[in-house]
Amino acid sequence: MGDFIFGDLRTLSAAIAIGLGSLGPGIGIGMLAGKAMEALGRNPEAEGPIQQNMILSIAFAEAIAIYALVIAIIILFVGGTTPPATVYPT
Repeated sequence: MGDFIFGDLRTLSAAIAIGLGSLGPGIGIGMLAGKAMEALGRNPEAEGPIQQNMILSIAFAEAIAIYALVIAIIILFVGGTTPPATVYPT
């Protein structure tokens, strides 16, 4: 019974970690791409620097989502499935 409950909690916590960890970068990348398109519409001659900075910023934002994925994998696969030992064993 203990393995079942702790396995479910571990799965739930990994899902929450990757869900919330990818929410911020997803919103950030969307806003970044929108503002880059806006800047290109206003100043088409500056396409090179705008595109270069946009790609670099997207890579940094995506790295945060990868960190969240690593944390979720650590939550899932590292550590035992047995409950912690009691202070006074019976």
